[in-house]
Amino acid sequence: MKKILRFKVYAILLFCLAESQTFIAQTNQNKKKPNIIVIFTDDHGYADLGVQGQLDDIKTPHIDAMAEAGVRMTSGYITAPQCTPSRAGLLTGRYQQRFGLDENGTIPLPLDEVLIPTRLKEAGYITGMTGKWHLEPNHIEKDWIKENMPELAGKKLNPRDIPFSKKLAYMPSERGFDDCFQGEMIRYWVNYDLKGNSIEKQHFIDKRFRLDVQTEAALTFIDRNYETPFFFYLSYFGPHVPLEATKKYLDRFPGDMPERRRHALAMLSAIDDGVGAIRSSLEKYGILDDTIIFFISDNGAPLKIKKEDLPISFKGGAWDGSLNDPYIGEKGMLSEGGIRIPYIISWPKRLPKGKIYDRPVSSLDVAATSIAVAGLSKSKQLDGVNIIPFLEGKKTGDPHEALYWRFWNQGAIREGNMKYLKAGEREFLFDVSGDLHESKNLINKYPKLVSKMRAKLEKWANGLQKPGLRNEQGRERRWYNYYFKK
Repeated sequence: MKKILRFKVYAILLFCLAESQTFIAQTNQNKKKPNIIVIFTDDHGYADLGVQGQLDDIKTPHIDAMAEAGVRMTSGYITAPQCTPSRAGLLTGRYQQRFGLDENGTIPLPLDEVLIPTRLKEAGYITGMTGKWHLEPNHIEKDWIKENMPELAGKKLNPRDIPFSKKLAYMPSERGFDDCFQGEMIRYWVNYDLKGNSIEKQHFIDKRFRLDVQTEAALTFIDRNYETPFFFYLSYFGPHVPLEATKKYLDRFPGDMPERRRHALAMLSAIDDGVGAIRSSLEKYGILDDTIIFFISDNGAPLKIKKEDLPISFKGGAWDGSLNDPYIGEKGMLSEGGIRIPYIISWPKRLPKGKIYDRPVSSLDVAATSIAVAGLSKSKQLDGVNIIPFLEGKKTGDPHEALYWRFWNQGAIREGNMKYLKAGEREFLFDVSGDLHESKNLINKYPKLVSKMRAKLEKWANGLQKPGLRNEQGRERRWYNYYFKK
């Protein structure tokens, strides 16, 4: 009897030891996976980081420090010069035209598209987000309304006409994000509070300065999840209009300047403080070295051509005070000013410090890179690439054979240093690698190259959900007639 008892005790001890070793192995495996934070700004032009070296009035010491501790991309691109499609491209890792989300006001992000957080959850990641979403159904999406709410089709609608019950399935809380504090201004859809408690999903009002709230939500997420590999999407609603800032940030920018510029600088300073606070929090928990931080803008700044200093109280679309120097054009255009954006990656454990990388990279690469470092196999559906080996110097050449764009009645392709751009009936060929940017049209100098690049762009477009371009719009003509005088 004693032998049987000893055998049972021995078996229990062996079982406990095996379970303990499995737990330790799983824990060690998790520790090897880096945390991933994607910081996505809104209508933030290329010029507006101090480290870009373009303007003297911008103050972003914390983001500059992150760039100096990581890699700054000088040829970083977004997939669209407008927020809904660019966000869809980033979060899916696919050209958004493949699933018909070409522009604002077409469709919400389709429910059968797999997002980064859903993929990373397979690798044991905790996922979270805060800030702007803009991928749910809205009142101007006529095609979606016709199919899902036919009783409203053809009517003039306002945002409240789409009930939240119709939006819920498209919200981040249902799209792979475990922790959610989603909202732009003062109304947030949340399942945790800023004290770190999990709560039932609910709407929550916080009337404080929106960028500070979004930073606080990110810091709270880190406090809740620093012991586990995590992915966090920090989608700051700034410096997009409506412009607002507290005295604390405005006082940092005294002197004579357009008020819209002052407010943009103040909002970017608030975002910069947020980046500094996040890096300090990661350092406090001993995880800064093994956290990848992407810093990217969703498109270039809207200049509205003349950069009018309209009153801050103006409610319509207007210049948001940000700038795209030295690039030509603005939000809505496939010129460099609309799609070449601030793009930084920091990963102290792996990436070189202070490196400047000038080969073309895309916001599509966020998904492919995140999946690769998490130890998952790349999906064939993804259009991006894992850019870490290129930034480390382990791979040479361009990460992409070519990058493609289509927006409204514009199409573009960048291959190597050359970029072919079509806007309406006008065609351009630029060498975008030097100081001339898009000031010298080489369309007549290299006819064979133009023909080759045009054919590649057309072949790519033919594989999209809606082949071809939309009819030209008046604002596109105004833009191209202004920025690219015949």
